Amino acid sequence: MEEKTKIVEPLDYENVITQRKAQIQNDPLRDLLQFPLDEVSISTVLRQRRTIQSTLPSDAAKLAQSLLVKECIRTYNSDWHLVNFKYEAYAGDFRALPRVHQPEKLPVQLFEVDEAVDRDEDTASICSQKGGNIKEGWLYKANMNTTITVTKRVFKRRFCYLTQLSDGSYILYFCKDEKACKESKGSIYLDSCIDVVQCSKMRRHSFELRMQEKCSCHLAAENELEMEEWIMTLKKIIQSNLDSVLSEKRNGESSESGLDEDSFSQGKSESMMESLEKSMHPELMKYARESDYLNKVNRSEDRCKLFAMDPEAQKLDFSGIEPDVRPFEEKFGKRFMVKCNNLTFALQGCVNEQADGTLTNVEPFFVTLGLFDTKANCKISEDFHVDLNPQAVRQMLLGSCEGGAGNDGTSANSVTDNDSRLKGVAERFLRYPKQGIFSVTAPHPDIFLVARVEKVLQGGIAQCAEPYIKSSDTNKATQKVLKAAKQICSRLGGYKMAFAWAARPVFKDSEGSIDTSGKFSPFYKQDSNKLLDEDLLKMLADFRKAEKMSKLQVIPGNFDVTIECVPPDISNCVTSSYVPVKPFDESSCVSFEVEEFVPNIAKYMYPFTSFKNYMYVYPLQLKYDNQKTFAKARNIAVSVEVRDSDGEKSHPLKCIYGKPGEHAFTTKACATVWHHQQCPEFYNEIKIELPVHLHEKHHLLFTFYHISCDINTKGTTKKRESIESQVGYAWQPLMKDSRVVTSEQQLAVSSNLPPGYLGHHDSDSKKHTIADIKWVDGGKPLLKVKNHLVSTIYTEDQYLHSFFHHCQTSQSATKEVAGDLVKYLKCLHAMDTCVMVNFLPTILNQLLTILTKTSQSDVAVNSTRVIIHIVCRCHEEGLGHYLRSYIKYIFRMGQYSTSENKTTHEELARSIIIILKQSADFLTINKLLKHSWFFFELLIKSMAQYLIEKDKMKLPRAQRFPDCYQFTVQSLLLAIIPHVNLRYAEIPEESRNANISWAHFMKRSLTLMNRGFIFNLINDYISCFAPKDSKALTEYKLEFLQIVCNHEHFIPLNLPISFARSRLLRVQDLQLECTLTDDFCKNHFLVGFLLRELAVALNESRDIRHEAIAIVKNLMIKHASDDRYSHKNLQARITLLYLPLLKLLFENVQRLIGKNLFTSSMNFSSNNVRDDLAFNFAPASGASISHKSSSFVDKEALLGYGVPGLKRDDSRSSLIMEFNQYPPERADEKRNSVDYSHHRRSSTESSISQYSKLDQYETRSLLMCFLHIVKTISEDSQLAYWNKMSSQELLDYFTILEVCLHQFRYMGRRYIVRTREGSGSRHSTADRRSQTMPVIRSRAGAMQARLQQIGHMDSSFTLNHNFGTDEADVSHQSLLEGNLATEVCLTVLDTVSYFIQNFKNQLLEDDGHNPLMKKVFDILLLLTNGQSETAMKHAFASLRAFITRFQATFFKGRDSICATFCYEILKGCTSKLSSTRSEASALLYLLMRNNFEYTKKRSFLRTHLQEIFRPYLTTAFPGEVKELTKRIRTVLMATAQMKEHEKDPEMLVDLQYSLAKSYASTPELRKTWLGSMAKIHLKNGDLSEAVMCYVHVTALVAEYLYKKTP
Repeated sequence: MEEKTKIVEPLDYENVITQRKAQIQNDPLRDLLQFPLDEVSISTVLRQRRTIQSTLPSDAAKLAQSLLVKECIRTYNSDWHLVNFKYEAYAGDFRALPRVHQPEKLPVQLFEVDEAVDRDEDTASICSQKGGNIKEGWLYKANMNTTITVTKRVFKRRFCYLTQLSDGSYILYFCKDEKACKESKGSIYLDSCIDVVQCSKMRRHSFELRMQEKCSCHLAAENELEMEEWIMTLKKIIQSNLDSVLSEKRNGESSESGLDEDSFSQGKSESMMESLEKSMHPELMKYARESDYLNKVNRSEDRCKLFAMDPEAQKLDFSGIEPDVRPFEEKFGKRFMVKCNNLTFALQGCVNEQADGTLTNVEPFFVTLGLFDTKANCKISEDFHVDLNPQAVRQMLLGSCEGGAGNDGTSANSVTDNDSRLKGVAERFLRYPKQGIFSVTAPHPDIFLVARVEKVLQGGIAQCAEPYIKSSDTNKATQKVLKAAKQICSRLGGYKMAFAWAARPVFKDSEGSIDTSGKFSPFYKQDSNKLLDEDLLKMLADFRKAEKMSKLQVIPGNFDVTIECVPPDISNCVTSSYVPVKPFDESSCVSFEVEEFVPNIAKYMYPFTSFKNYMYVYPLQLKYDNQKTFAKARNIAVSVEVRDSDGEKSHPLKCIYGKPGEHAFTTKACATVWHHQQCPEFYNEIKIELPVHLHEKHHLLFTFYHISCDINTKGTTKKRESIESQVGYAWQPLMKDSRVVTSEQQLAVSSNLPPGYLGHHDSDSKKHTIADIKWVDGGKPLLKVKNHLVSTIYTEDQYLHSFFHHCQTSQSATKEVAGDLVKYLKCLHAMDTCVMVNFLPTILNQLLTILTKTSQSDVAVNSTRVIIHIVCRCHEEGLGHYLRSYIKYIFRMGQYSTSENKTTHEELARSIIIILKQSADFLTINKLLKHSWFFFELLIKSMAQYLIEKDKMKLPRAQRFPDCYQFTVQSLLLAIIPHVNLRYAEIPEESRNANISWAHFMKRSLTLMNRGFIFNLINDYISCFAPKDSKALTEYKLEFLQIVCNHEHFIPLNLPISFARSRLLRVQDLQLECTLTDDFCKNHFLVGFLLRELAVALNESRDIRHEAIAIVKNLMIKHASDDRYSHKNLQARITLLYLPLLKLLFENVQRLIGKNLFTSSMNFSSNNVRDDLAFNFAPASGASISHKSSSFVDKEALLGYGVPGLKRDDSRSSLIMEFNQYPPERADEKRNSVDYSHHRRSSTESSISQYSKLDQYETRSLLMCFLHIVKTISEDSQLAYWNKMSSQELLDYFTILEVCLHQFRYMGRRYIVRTREGSGSRHSTADRRSQTMPVIRSRAGAMQARLQQIGHMDSSFTLNHNFGTDEADVSHQSLLEGNLATEVCLTVLDTVSYFIQNFKNQLLEDDGHNPLMKKVFDILLLLTNGQSETAMKHAFASLRAFITRFQATFFKGRDSICATFCYEILKGCTSKLSSTRSEASALLYLLMRNNFEYTKKRSFLRTHLQEIFRPYLTTAFPGEVKELTKRIRTVLMATAQMKEHEKDPEMLVDLQYSLAKSYASTPELRKTWLGSMAKIHLKNGDLSEAVMCYVHVTALVAEYLYKKTP
């Protein structure tokens, strides 16, 4: 078994297609042989933005000076560069093929098994027949033995069921009681009854049921009413039966008078076809016009695709399908909108007397919303500021300094430029935001939306809140507060103080369900000692603890807020930078996106795609308790500015986001004021948009003011200088060592601000050296400040910053210093993963730039190592899809190439080779192997871009790439092989991934490179796998082949053309490559390799067999489903590539049959009687299985009562008997009653090891491939193939067809349900009425043995067993299995019919009694048994043609075929499908008619039948048919009654005696029944009666012989 696959050198593909160019061009199917010219292209797609305009400032690229900033801007500005493989959709699994058309709706197939009695086998009863019970009740039944006088004493009480059977007839059952309905004690078929009359002389309320042959049955009811009901019901049924008989008789006489009797009386000698054309029966007229061509056309209509019903095609397995690669896009968490509607407190009044008198808050309030996470103990969003004050309240602030101390004079509501636009939006829409869109990446129930309420600075918080809390006289308090508010708003309107806060949870659970019905908590008074975010988070942690929250002081009020989920494409929305998002129309209220502070966890990160450059400044605390510089420094306000110079004339930059009512951007922002505190704390957030280019002079300037809160009651106002007093300055540079400063800082405070103050700070000694700066409190750090950077162009990571900074400085250097760059490259391994993900495309671009620019091998290798590290980290965080997006959309080879003509693919491949050969660095090697897909995909895109941009696609393949690159690729293969086939046990995942990645690289290289060169690489790679390799390596090899063979142009790569030299003259000379020769494997390299591996795999373990078979099968499914090859001629040509598979199946035909078919085959025969239809798949000749071996079965045990077996070869007295007519799911019940223990085990079976048996999946998969080839191959090729086959191969061919019919046989809906439910019992335990005759003909019994074995072959292999058992799933599976069985039947029928047409002489050898005819005939008969209505209709049509074509086989010589044929057709006449009964009856008629014509209109029966039925054959043909039908019906009814009375010896003998008497004119049948009676008498000990039977038989034989004596 362990035989190494022979390695065959592949053809030089490029040379072959050049040499055979004329042959290919002249081929009508040349599109199947050539690669398309427009296969590969590159395209530039405009970057898709979610915003209306770019987020980048218009002059950003000009202003940028840092290399990192420049590269980031180029990344965000660049369009997408794609390489398009036009047919890429065809390069994967068949499930990924583009669906051009919707799959056709499968027709519903009608099967007899689904029309059978719908009942549960465990509770089966005679009363559940189709049609149901007509009547039931108790009756008294007299003994039917006519030799006994009927008296009251012989009446027995029985429970009776009058039931209609499926064929429309009626039967009366007799049971002991109503519960024992499964055990009938007798029955009467009412179609044998002629009348029912009252007969009260026998017994009161009795009546007589009269039957044919002067028999009768006496019944009695318990009262007169029941008797009348029974009589009325029975009369109606008998009358309906008589009416139907008379109708049939009239129709028959009319038909006969029009067809036969006239022609016979007139002596016309017309042919059978001519007479059928004149028939009044429409079916017979149709049959007269049938031909092989018409049958073929009819079969071809409404056909389904074979693989469409295959279980594999139905499985939703997308494991082999490449994921959908999307471009980089901004990532959001769970988004929801907070809509602020109204804010009201307890004190309400009319602020403006001239207004309409609407009550409002009596002073302005300002709300700041933010998200806080108590689990992470941090704030997770920026502040969203809302001004809900009515216009009348806002007017109270007119004239005040809104910006705070030292502002440029802009006051609240003084902004009048309503037409100015900012980033494409009118600024008036941005002035008063009310709708904020928040995003939460990691939602959970401990996230709170907090609303902080501020008011104009007035005094202490407690003092200001008291009127709202404790006021008893509301009106008085309102007026007092209103009066004070007007004064303070006009004077201190630019300064705010904390007032209250409220909160509410956002999410119900961790899944992100928004709590839309929740409300804000009551407003809690802001504690002046708990202003910081840390204090607020502690209170929120106790938010759900009522005892804790009850201690907080509540300010009565209401905050009306609506929270709702928002769709991704919400209209009228702006980003947190005020850039409008698509769609935007400015017609309604604008929504504002609120920036989320995403947790610093890599899995939540995404590569930046747009420009953001914010800094959030948080002044935290000022310690002025020990300062002596200023006399008054208590109500301290902090003002923040951004400046780009410390010169004397420097001005603040307008880059601070304004509050509601202000301009969108202002020059300064002021924090809240804490009243009467020398050490104030601040919670305010100041948002700054940083300049694109930051330099060392950019800094934050903090200015401190003492605010005077006293109100002059005398009516005079203080001067502005008396309101605010300057009490110090502090500054913080934004850049330090070229990096943005973001850590928490402690800053010293100066009382003055001299020019050049930034330079007077020694960073080493941390001391200020300039004497003119006057430090407060001796220069101690008094101000605590925290900054938070949110930027897509600047980074806080020192390693990334240092790397780009060094790259920028080295660009200006004259000579490259490799050592320094290697040091910075190695430092990148310590880069933060989150930063790595955020700047992923920019980092990769820079590393690839270094790769192609450097001349130092060490630099290139270390650059590659960093790429490996980045790729590995992305995969570890589950972010590998970003790498795919980078390759597909961002990477571009052209921008990294240099004047030295270095290419990314060549340099990267060389670096990979060096790394793979450095055995010491095994960790990097393992990472490279594990994620090798990234590097091979990078190579492919670089190669494609190189070919197109350098205009090399039009060159011959051998000239596209330089020889040095081909050598590099070959070296890469040699470097990879040891890590795959030597280290696979050490690093299984890494080696498997490398194998897969290399396969994909080879597959794609076949599109770009020299195909002969790639074939050689594939050959070299496969040859490195040894024949005795482990299972893992064998799986690697098969997986590699599967990927390569999924190439979108797999067919052209295999060149399905003839390589024969001679020109063909005849079809028989067609040069078909049918075996896996070396030439075949060379000329059709990939498919030859694959089929050879399949041949080897069939002798391997089960898992290997499964995988190899699945690869071939899925590939064939792909070809059949490919819309490019939908034409039948293309499919036929493709099929020729797989012809060697048939030879492979012939070699394994016994394994396809399987063990069960050896051990379960039964030959029901008597001594010296040949079993012509034994279920034996073994070859007829030259095989090791003996055909003569047969087992002897006790036929009495089979029948349940004594039936004599015929011992003589010339016996012609037995009728064909059915052994078993159970449904498939119950076939095992009867089979189990037969002893198989004495069956001989064949030598072939013992020679095949159990290890090599093919299981159900393997068998069905191989058979599906076989059927596909048989179905799609052209007729010429099929004929040529048959002509080349030996006789043994032909028998194997038809044996496989026969196996197909069994394997794909439809088992019925009930079986599907039972299989899905996992029921262990497949078969019924209840008895079923058996229609039997005294002798089992060997052929008939063996045919039933075939059907029995189906239950043991698991041929009910159903689709998707894991599905549920609901009706929809069962119906779908039933539909698929039914259509699959039908399509298999039609495919087999097509093949057999075509063979019969072309090989009539071979089939007629020995008058048709040869193994080939036997095999073909068996298949045709199987097509009429248990198949769908559609399939059997076509099968009967073929059988009609078969009878006409082979009359001598049926009506001359041995009777075996004719006998079996009659038996099967009679079974069809009892089908539950009316169409099948009609077809079978017509076929029986045509059989008789053909026999009649064959005997020159003397008789329609064979010689042995003439002797049996001689008294009835004196009339013409129609009379014979009627008489034969009558005799058959009588025998069947009598046999059924015998079965019912098998436990009553006297009744059984009486029935047999009556039946024997009915055969007075048929000696052999009469002798048979008398012998049966004798056996029963012997069994019961009645010896004298047995002797009388034998004496009668002797006399009968003597008389018969005397009459025959001439």
